[in-house]
This record gives sequence, C-alpha cells and structure tokens, in this order.
Amino acid sequence: MIRLMKQSHLFTKTRREAPKDEVSKNAQLLIRAGFIHKEMAGIYSFLPLGLRTMNKIVGIIREEMNAIGGQELSLTALQDKHIWEKSGRWSDEVLDVWFKTTLKNGTELGLGTTHEEQLTNLMKDYIRSYRDLPAYAYQFQTKFRNETRAKSGIMRCREFLMKDLYSFSKNEAEHSAFYEKAKQAYVNVYKRVGIGDLTYITFSSGGTFSKYSHEFQTLTEAGEDMIYVHEGKKIAVNKEVLNDEVLKDLGISRADLIEKKAVEVGNIFNLGTKFSDALELVFKDVDGTNKPVIMGSYGIGPGRVMGTIAEICSDDKGLIWPESVAPFAVHLIALSNKKAVEGVEDQVKKVADEIYAKFVKRGVEILYDDRDATAGEKFSDSDLIGIPIRYVVSEKTIANGEVEMKDRKTGKVEMVNISDFK
Repeated sequence: MIRLMKQSHLFTKTRREAPKDEVSKNAQLLIRAGFIHKEMAGIYSFLPLGLRTMNKIVGIIREEMNAIGGQELSLTALQDKHIWEKSGRWSDEVLDVWFKTTLKNGTELGLGTTHEEQLTNLMKDYIRSYRDLPAYAYQFQTKFRNETRAKSGIMRCREFLMKDLYSFSKNEAEHSAFYEKAKQAYVNVYKRVGIGDLTYITFSSGGTFSKYSHEFQTLTEAGEDMIYVHEGKKIAVNKEVLNDEVLKDLGISRADLIEKKAVEVGNIFNLGTKFSDALELVFKDVDGTNKPVIMGSYGIGPGRVMGTIAEICSDDKGLIWPESVAPFAVHLIALSNKKAVEGVEDQVKKVADEIYAKFVKRGVEILYDDRDATAGEKFSDSDLIGIPIRYVVSEKTIANGEVEMKDRKTGKVEMVNISDFK
C-alpha cells in the first residue's frame, strides 16, 4: 500500500454538499470527503481515500479469518442455475433479490447473492474422506442483490463486497467448536475497527438448523433493526425471538433489557446438512459409511462496516476515523503566507517538506496538504476527511521552532518541537 500522498496529486476533491437524493449520513459524509462516488441508488464506486479505508477493514477481517484456519479463495460471481435449482433457491419466490441474465446461447445465469451452493458443489472434488475435514474456506467477493429499497448509503447496497466464510465439519462437536472460534473472531474484528464497544452479539432465529444464529449488531440511530440489549452481559436479543423461553435460556430478565436501534454488521449461521444433502456432499467416515458434511456460514460486509463507522465516528465537521482504518495516519498541512516578507513562505514549505520526508522515512502513512489553498479551506477539508492526527506548519509555528499537532477525535492541541522530527 502507498504510504504517502501529496494532496495536490489527489484527483478527488471535497464537496460542500452531498447529492440532493442522498439521505443517509454515512454516504453524505463519504461523498463530500471524496471517499466514494454515487453511481445510482444503492451503487457506489470507491475512490482512492475510500479504497484505502476499505482495504484496511478487509485486512483486519482477513487476519482474523486466517487466525482461525480460514483459507482464502475467490469464487465466480456468475452462478449456474442448475446448482441453485438443487437447493431450491433459484426461484424468485424463494430468493427475491436475484439479478439474472441470459447468455447468447440461451443459458440462464444468476449474479451471486451468496455462495453456499457454488462452494458446496466445488467441495465435492476435494472432500471425500474424514481425513479431508474440517475445512474452512472464505473469500472477499462482490455480491449482487436486487434490493427493493436502498436508502442507507453503503450500509445497504445492490452491489457490494462481502466476506463470506463457509465451514465443513465431520460432526456437530467439530462444527460447534469452530462456530465459537468464529464468533470470537468477529468480536475481535469489530474491536479492531473501532466499533467494538457499540457492537453486541445478538441472538436471532436459527431457523431449521439450530435454536439460535448470531448477528452482530452495532448501536446507531441509522440502524434498521430493533434489538434488546443487556448491557451487563454485552449481549442482545433480536426482536423476532424475544420471548420467555429465550430469556430463560440466556438467564436474563426482560426488565434488564433496553430497546435500541442497531445495524447488523455481520452474522453467523449453522447450516446443518441442508446444502450438503441437496448437492450430495458426503464423506467416508472411519467406519466406512458415507455421511453428509456439517456446514456453517459466516458473513461480514466490509462496506457496511465502513458505513457504520462513518455513522458513529463523525461529528458536525466530518469524519473521525479510528486509527486502525483511517486512510492515512497523519495529515500534514503547510500554511504558506503569501503576504509575508520575502523568504518566509519558502521557509514554511521547506520545513513542511522536511517533516514530510521524515515521516516517509519512518514508514508513516501520511497525506501532505501542499495545495495552494487558504487556511480555512485546508482546515475544513482536514476535518471532513477525518485523519486521526493533524500537523500544521505555519509562519507562526516555525518562528517558535514548533509545529502544531491536533487530535481529530479529542480536539486536543499540542505544540511539538521541529527538532523532534529528526
């Protein structure tokens, strides 16, 4: 990843206003700050700053998936109709978010909404014996969903990046052990990207496979879901399953739960043998009998995570990125005074260039605002973009042998000696 960039070389620009038809806070801020570009409702392009942040989020997720034994691959977006017919999910009446197309030879295809069917079918070539299990495969891949409503910015899109991991196990005990590891890995992800304190493991329906599945819900007024939070145990219950039996299972009282709006930033499901039965994914066990593979599904949308961060890590001036996912660690601003006496402006640039070079030598990710713009424009853009630490070099600061350092989150300002950058 490029660690340095001069703002004068950045082709994107900030905007005072977001598109009039954009109603979500996350997209408004990200568009104005030059992180994304809105193509149409529910469809966004990621610009250089936005892609840097997206890649940071993806990198954190990848590390956590690798840590629990995940093996990364990349499946195709184009989907074989016949595989989905076997599982019963090709019909629009069953799965109503399909984008479908037809090849010139008349073959009907779908654009992947999820990949249980395709990966299960693929694994038939590689899983034959109990010795081949367990296996954990994941990918980061573009998904397509024909959503009826797309008004939540990058938190609900028709085209979006998804991390989907699928587990293949010999038995329930092996599956359950991995399921718990995956649950903790998800907790680690949200903590590392800066939203852990507001994200709750949320009990929801397990469908026909198990009593519960687990969502990861982050508290925000921009959320579309209503959950009931137990702050002491750091868990929550989805409204759809809130009843006396669930309360008893979890050892909690209804009086201890607080109703909150939230956005789902991830989920994990037990799949049982639904897809292995439909697609005939079996393995030969120790006793020589053929048995269906036990499966699980584990999803995170990096874009949805990014949008959620933008919703909750921001203020009236702009974005406030957590250090772990910020596009750059440092924003260096040079304030040249064109009305100053001869030689002063050059000195400001000289000092700023030297500090920039020292950050680069240290391997610090830095955005250097070297533009010919006013102090007000530079400060406004800096606040909007939301890089964690800002250094300002000006005629006033260098006269005292110092540089101003400001923390974007706390607003705390300190003066740093120029000699400290050696």
